[in-house]
Amino acid sequence: MTDECREDSLCVDKDMDIEGSHFIYRQISNKSVRQLDYDYKRCVGCGICVGLCPTKALELGPMKEISTGLDAPPVMMDLEKCTFCSMCANFCPVHAFKMSSEGELPKKEEFPGYDSYVLMNEKCLPCGLCRAACPEDAIDVQFTFPKKEQIAPFNKGAEGEIEIDTQKCNFCGLCAQFCEAFLLVEKEATPTDPRPFELLLVDEDKCDYCVLCQDLCPEDAIKVKGEKRGEAPEIEGILTVDEEKCTRCTWCQAVCPYDAVDIKKQFEGELVLVEANVDKCDPQGCHGCFNVCPSHLWYVPEKGAKIAIKEDYCTYCGACVNACPKDVMKVLRTKVHHTDIPDSPWAGQWKDAVDSMITGTRHFPDTSRTLEVAKEEQRETVEVELPQIDGKLLKLARERIEKAKPLLSNVKKRKSLEGGGPEGTNEITGD
Repeated sequence: MTDECREDSLCVDKDMDIEGSHFIYRQISNKSVRQLDYDYKRCVGCGICVGLCPTKALELGPMKEISTGLDAPPVMMDLEKCTFCSMCANFCPVHAFKMSSEGELPKKEEFPGYDSYVLMNEKCLPCGLCRAACPEDAIDVQFTFPKKEQIAPFNKGAEGEIEIDTQKCNFCGLCAQFCEAFLLVEKEATPTDPRPFELLLVDEDKCDYCVLCQDLCPEDAIKVKGEKRGEAPEIEGILTVDEEKCTRCTWCQAVCPYDAVDIKKQFEGELVLVEANVDKCDPQGCHGCFNVCPSHLWYVPEKGAKIAIKEDYCTYCGACVNACPKDVMKVLRTKVHHTDIPDSPWAGQWKDAVDSMITGTRHFPDTSRTLEVAKEEQRETVEVELPQIDGKLLKLARERIEKAKPLLSNVKKRKSLEGGGPEGTNEITGD
């Protein structure tokens, strides 16, 4: 703050720093500090924040170029216009914007945000399938049951047989977590087949046919002939979802074999391919929609169309629309799932912002702060006639002034003049 800021005044400064891929904007007053952290590498360029901003402080960058390789921020900010209202942070679907504050400010609860979630219900074992399938690495599982070596140490030389029923196995990965004799073979997941594994192999040099894996398998997909040693543990673990990374794409829900994932997305809507423009698409040369989509729902079918979608994954953010140079798709939002908007002086702007995500129309507040003054009527022009100057009289006046100058320099005479005596008057005038 400046030294000129008085205690009874509210003085505000703004500044910006760049830390790696983060643009750090700050609003600093003598009563509070607000910080807006924008990670441009996290941003997908959906433009939701640009449409919401009440002061038009945000501008969408060249998304067509960015989506195909240009390293530039998808959104740029005019710091002078930003009021740090937090609309961009509260409604960024991928958490590229984050607002933090301290001091005398309204609490976060006084502002709305998305009412969306990913929850694992009572059907969750847990297993590791959703963790492996998540394209954003937003899911983590910490298994708490003991491993095979802790229950039945390896018995070298044991004989037996082991068989995996591939029709029953769902690649949950519990056996591989329990015993190092199992190996899951990964594959590239696609929107049409999001499973992250394609094979479960057994290294029989590491297997001593203890039968514990057979008892552990929730699908009864493993059969073992051997000597049972000990009891298989109960499947236990702690599954967590990183809210900062999760985009609500529903890949975890798609791969879960136990219907254990409950998801509520930010939006309801429709993703439409524009038939008139689909033939213009060059998915091999462009790939823009693939690169920006936080739901990873685009794919090239083996036959037929140039491009296709798995709409179940769509969050209706609209990033693909901004990235496509041929207007191949449209996103139509029909509902925004958001928390309540508290009754407050700014409630109207928040409600309008939420509505604009569906209608596409934003009513901006008047931020001109200008006063209109009644226009003054034009006054009638009055022409002034300048006096005529007689040259002879002007010359005579100047001569009289020159004659008076020596008398004014005489102190005695000047005193007499100031007294108004007749002597001074006669000498001055020369009469």
